[in-house]
Amino acid sequence: MSHTSTAPEYEAKTTTGRIANFVDTRVGMSGIVKEFGRKIFPDHWSFMFGEVALYSLVILILSGTFLTLWFNPSMAPTAYDGSYVPMKGTEMSVAYASTLHISFDIRGGLLLRQIHHWAALLFMLALTIHMLRVFFTGAFRRPRELNWLVGCALLILGIFAGFTGYSLPDDVLSGNGLRIIDGIMKAIPLVGTYLSLFFFGGEFPGTQLISRLYSMHIMIIPAMLLLLVAIHLFMVVTHKHTQYPGPGRREDNVVGFPVGPVYAAKAGGFFFIVFGIIAFLAATFTINAIWNYGPYDPSPVQAGTQPDWYVGFGDGALRLWPGVWPFPWEFNFLGGTWVLNVLLPFALMAGSVIMAMMFWPWIERWVTRDNREHHVLDRPRNAPFRTGVGVAGIIGYGSLMIAASSDLIATHFHVSLNDVAYWLRALFVLGPLVGFLITYRICLSLQRKDRELVLHGVESGQVVQLPHGEFIEVHKPLDEYRRYKLVSFENHEVLPAQPNKKGKISLLEKSRGGLSKMWFQDRVAPVTPAELEAAAHHHDAEQLEGTHHSQLER
Repeated sequence: MSHTSTAPEYEAKTTTGRIANFVDTRVGMSGIVKEFGRKIFPDHWSFMFGEVALYSLVILILSGTFLTLWFNPSMAPTAYDGSYVPMKGTEMSVAYASTLHISFDIRGGLLLRQIHHWAALLFMLALTIHMLRVFFTGAFRRPRELNWLVGCALLILGIFAGFTGYSLPDDVLSGNGLRIIDGIMKAIPLVGTYLSLFFFGGEFPGTQLISRLYSMHIMIIPAMLLLLVAIHLFMVVTHKHTQYPGPGRREDNVVGFPVGPVYAAKAGGFFFIVFGIIAFLAATFTINAIWNYGPYDPSPVQAGTQPDWYVGFGDGALRLWPGVWPFPWEFNFLGGTWVLNVLLPFALMAGSVIMAMMFWPWIERWVTRDNREHHVLDRPRNAPFRTGVGVAGIIGYGSLMIAASSDLIATHFHVSLNDVAYWLRALFVLGPLVGFLITYRICLSLQRKDRELVLHGVESGQVVQLPHGEFIEVHKPLDEYRRYKLVSFENHEVLPAQPNKKGKISLLEKSRGGLSKMWFQDRVAPVTPAELEAAAHHHDAEQLEGTHHSQLER
């Protein structure tokens, strides 16, 4: 007869403990929490922008849920009879009237509207800076290429979320933005008119658009955003976190602090800091004051409308594209009118930039032939070509964003609108090129400066005279931590075009070799161990001379 002994089941002493034990024994959360809580995260200030984006998204969802309870997405006409006296009796859509009702008649409604809008701006800003950090440091390299695509999709979805929410109040500002979308759709050859009729539910502005945008804004886009955020966090945990170069930091480890309890406590406090900043902005600075614009009327044409900063590139591209130079951009073909000065700027600016951004990890891997896993980040100065491309993109995007305000620049500074357009066109064409060249040379100069510091150290201010009469300044060698940071980067070299198995060099391979030469022809090699050893002997000699000089003085 055999007896089997089992350990007694754990019994919690508190009500909270019993509830937690009940849940854990049925879903096994303790193992998940234990595994995730031991994940190590590096401690660097630049990683916080991803957290700011996440917390802003949470605030967006919470504030948007409140606004959803009161907003009526109907385009049916009504006469306003609310608290805002200047518009009493004005005919408007129900959507615009309900937005005024939220702003003036619902307790806390205006503050929640402002919080929602400021959180959207901060979400896009933090997401953009986070992706720029990933780009400049090379965090998109293997095995994180798919996570980079997730980030690109989040950025695109954020733009769509902002546009759909921005259009819901049905005021003059949002109506002008929808008119631009209508024009872009109708500029698409052959099918543009049908797309516009389908999107607006008839001739612009239609009677169904606000309800359609509302469904997208509160259900479809938020669900996709949350799904992508979950995928992004899952990949971060799976691939482990990247880290900046430094002593003890290798490709096979992570130096930092565990999620629990260090980062869990910091994250909770940081969320309320972000919320406090957004609440302060919402309570202090009014944004999108729709009562100043009035309800949308498609019959007049208004000027001075400004989109949110992250969608301004499309409006700016339309304004900068020439109308009739060097030839008319509008012609009839295949039974339809092709309006290329509306279609091309938006398609080229949006399509080409987005495609280049999404495929950059594969472009860089193809040029460098580097298919290794990378968990240690690059310092931007050590990747001068990539850094120059990033700065060029920022300048190009910034010029388009400024161009979206060209009419206000002209009126506020009392200059010609045409002159503003000419200067911004020059900035858009020449600015990225000049920015790339200057950034490239600055990166190389910083690399040379780092090499000089490693080999010769920092100036100590102590000048000594050698026995033969020469005066020298004693340099102080760098400490090991700083020296390791300056020498631990990869020495990429030019990879010329290679013949294939048939002994021929294809045109594609020639292009790759040319790009490799462009990327790495001008480079500064890291300090070799032999150079470092020679520099150490030099520092020892200087220190000996300085010590000898001090003894003579005494």
